[in-house]
Parts: sequence; C-alpha cells; structure tokens
Amino acid sequence: MSGGLARAFTRFLLASGALRFGDFTLKSGRRSPYFINAGAFKDGRQIALLGEFYARRILQGMREGQLPEDVDTVFGPAYKGIPLAVSTAIALSSAHGRDLGYTFDRKEVKDHGDGGLFVGSQLKDGMKVLLVDDVMTAGTAVRECVPKLKAAADVRIVGLVLSVDRMEVADGTGRSAVEAVMAEFGFPVLSIADIGQVFRAAESLRDEQGRPVMDDSLKDRADAYLQRYGA
Repeated sequence: MSGGLARAFTRFLLASGALRFGDFTLKSGRRSPYFINAGAFKDGRQIALLGEFYARRILQGMREGQLPEDVDTVFGPAYKGIPLAVSTAIALSSAHGRDLGYTFDRKEVKDHGDGGLFVGSQLKDGMKVLLVDDVMTAGTAVRECVPKLKAAADVRIVGLVLSVDRMEVADGTGRSAVEAVMAEFGFPVLSIADIGQVFRAAESLRDEQGRPVMDDSLKDRADAYLQRYGA
C-alpha cells in the first residue's frame, strides 16, 4: 500500500479525532495505547473524505490486480459499515467515474413495506461484492456477514477493504486477524494503512502546540504492545 496514502490517512484520523493515543481497554480485554474509532466521523466533510480514502485504496487494489475491475456493489455491515459503503460508492462515482452500487444489511429482517434484510443494491446471483469495514480485531463481523450474503444470492465476495490493519494475533496459530480471514474465505483483505505505517507517520507529526504526536514514552508503549500482541 502507498506510504503517501497511509501518511495522509493518519493525518486525517488524527484531525478527525478517530485516532487517539492513551490507555484503552479493548473489547478483547487487551489494554492498548491507541484506539481507532470510526464513529468519530461526525460531519459531511469528514465522511466524504473518508469515502475518498476508501475509493483511492480500492482503485489502487484494482490497478495492482488484487481486486477485479468490475465490482458490482460495495457492502458495509450495519451499523458502522453503512456510512462507509455509501460514502465509498459516492466517491467512486463522483470523483473517479466508477458507478458501483452500495448495499448494507438490517439488524432485523423488515416484514413490511419493501421488506427484506438488505438496503440499496439488491443481491443477485453472480454479483461481485466488495466488503468495507473499519478496523478488524478478530474478524467477527466478516464471519457474521458472509453467510448472510451467501444466503441471499450466489454472490462472489471479491475482497474486504479496512481503514487500518491492527496487525494483531487473532488465534493460536500466530496469524493476524487479516491473515486468518484471508485463509478462511479466500479473498484479499486490504487496508488504507497498517498500524506500523500509522505509527511511523504519527512519529513525524506534531500537534497544535508543536509537540510530537508520538513522544518516546508513547512509542515505547506502542512498541511493547505490538511485541506482545503483534502478528
């Protein structure tokens, strides 16, 4: 992945408050010196920029042969994946001339009106579906949504694009969550940036007071965390 794209994305995460450094207890129970929260994007400008970053990573993946050129729809799992799918589809269409559909699921099947489990482009046999999500920790969201998609139609899931790859061990084999998902499902998992790139970018950036975003103490804690949990 492009170092320039990862650096620009790190700046964007910090400016949006989506990337924070400190002391956080994750859902996994691990205590992390950093936290990435896609729910921090709170206005039209931020979500439009986020969609553009996803679009640029998708187009890079297409150019490099990791993703097919003829994706039919971008799927985002409810709830955080909904704005990701919509903003990515808008960016691909408006800025890059790629008119893809978008699809997301409901948490419960709607039994009135238009009904059904999915909103947006309805899934049909043979469609090529690209998944988008924020940060993968254990791959739970993927394992929940793939059976839903396959039950709806004989679709081909061509890949998954994340904002940041945390590069952490997810199972007893020593593999990362990304590696485990790729091995299990057979499609590529791409990220706009991995956590190593985020750290390197943050080390060279300064806050509004001119202080390093990552000082030596924070860098040592981050390095220790990845040494313990990194894949």
